[in-house]
Amino acid sequence: MLPWKRLLRPLAVLLLTAAVTVVPTTVATAATDQAEAAPSRGWNDYSCKPSAAHPRPVVLVHGTFANSVDNWLGLAPYLVNRNYCVFALDYGQLPGVPFFNGLGPIDKSAEQLKTFVDKVLTATGAAKADLVGHSQGGMMPRHYLKFLGGAAKVNALVGIAPDNHGTTLNGLAQLLDYFPGAADLLSTATPALADQVAGSAFLTKLNAGGDTVPGVRYTVIATKYDEVVTPYRSQYLDGPNVRNVLIQDLCAVDLSEHAAIGLIDRIAFHEVANALDPARATPTTCLSAIG
Repeated sequence: MLPWKRLLRPLAVLLLTAAVTVVPTTVATAATDQAEAAPSRGWNDYSCKPSAAHPRPVVLVHGTFANSVDNWLGLAPYLVNRNYCVFALDYGQLPGVPFFNGLGPIDKSAEQLKTFVDKVLTATGAAKADLVGHSQGGMMPRHYLKFLGGAAKVNALVGIAPDNHGTTLNGLAQLLDYFPGAADLLSTATPALADQVAGSAFLTKLNAGGDTVPGVRYTVIATKYDEVVTPYRSQYLDGPNVRNVLIQDLCAVDLSEHAAIGLIDRIAFHEVANALDPARATPTTCLSAIG
């Protein structure tokens, strides 16, 4: 990938951070209402009852600057078509910011996830759920599992390009040290971004004492072309019941970067399905793109 292309996503993040302070609050309310009313193409159907083949509902957790619809226009129908009960939440909303969620303090977002999982389990009658998250959405649930009792209600966590140990944003985060007050502004305007910088207080607490908790299966699906969570190996987890997958080990010509692996990569989607149902897993190859 050309160097200038590697900078596009981090620069977009910084521009969107600036936009947080100028969007009217009234627009945010309208945008939230629109997202809740948007067609979901079969997911967030609270009448869905898990089958014997797929006994747990799947909760999709979007990434930073994403939402419960746009992030899952590829994966949600993929799973619904395979007879999963699929649900997706919006979390981490900030006042005055429409469409772009996942920006609030991550520990508070984990509380929203806890509430949503409880709602899904009550509606479906299932004892446990499986979680699939992209980017921040693959890391944030670990706070829920570790500190909010989520381990008793979750069977598996599948992270697609998760920033489990933070990111340097290709070194751009290190520039904060050269601009007095920049880190404070970042934390105030978009707390989730500050929480995701490698070495943050949030991540230090999250990873202290080990990456995993007993009783939960973990899968990490990464791409070596990730330009947001850098270095990409920082996504991997250590501990029992962990499977770390590099998508290029399954299909060497898969060129997906951070966004594409979660939004449109059917090779990654196939590996998600394998992680959700390992007893019926089939080999993931380049041909999985048309499966």
